[in-house]
Amino acid sequence: MQMQIDSFILYLATERGLSTAYQLSVQQTLDKLRPWAEKRGHQAWRDLGTDDLTNFLTDERKGGLDASSLRIEMVHLKIFFRFLVKRNHLEADPAEPLLPPKSSAKLPETLNAEVVANFLSSIDPTQTLGRRDLAILELFYSSGLRLSEICHARLETLDLDDNFLRVTGKGNKTRLVPVGGRAKEAVTAYLTSERPNLVKPKTSSHIFLSIRGGPLSPDRVRQIVKERAKRAGIDQNIYPHLLRHSFATHLLENGADLRVIQELLGHADISTTQIYTHVDQKRLKTVHKNFHPRG
Repeated sequence: MQMQIDSFILYLATERGLSTAYQLSVQQTLDKLRPWAEKRGHQAWRDLGTDDLTNFLTDERKGGLDASSLRIEMVHLKIFFRFLVKRNHLEADPAEPLLPPKSSAKLPETLNAEVVANFLSSIDPTQTLGRRDLAILELFYSSGLRLSEICHARLETLDLDDNFLRVTGKGNKTRLVPVGGRAKEAVTAYLTSERPNLVKPKTSSHIFLSIRGGPLSPDRVRQIVKERAKRAGIDQNIYPHLLRHSFATHLLENGADLRVIQELLGHADISTTQIYTHVDQKRLKTVHKNFHPRG
């Protein structure tokens, strides 16, 4: 059983070219399944049926694994047993009938518009790196960008004449996002008055630079956001994706079409974007309960 796991991980690395992180994730799942199976008297993968795999996943859930992690483990099982069938180690695929667990979708956190406005206005652009940090935060909120999209944004992808930024998101998909008026002002001020001072001989065309002239890392941008929130006196946990969530929620609250929001966020599936309708419904219920005489 272990030899076939090793053979499968080698296949993922050499023939599929999948990342080391993904290989380790699959390895962890199979390293849990093998002793689980052996403890129940199964000495070969052919001994396992669909009911056995279902029981394994049930035990994983009882052990505290959430629905999203269970879904990932199920994918690992499916691709592993499909591999065994293709390599003629098994006649039938016991993982094929498995159904994914129902998702208990968590509603995304958001900031209300007033908190966002106070957060952004708290940054003094005349302070050291103030223009850079304000431009980053304005773009997060104006354009609904992901953290990776901010970090990878380059000068040649920015068009401040037509107020668009071309970004490459998940799945290597490219989209155009609008740059709002306030964000355009902040980015222009940064590019004109601050970025030239950060440029070093080997600086790339990344828009946002560190004091050493290199591109900002995701961890550094997270740190900048948290530091700026702390200086603004905001007690809530602030992180980059929170501004993306707020961007989408505020668009929906103000009447934007869900399909437009999907396109702006770069979601491949509308069902991903629909989570924001639940946020809006939850807000409406809260307002009704708080302010209606019989709420």
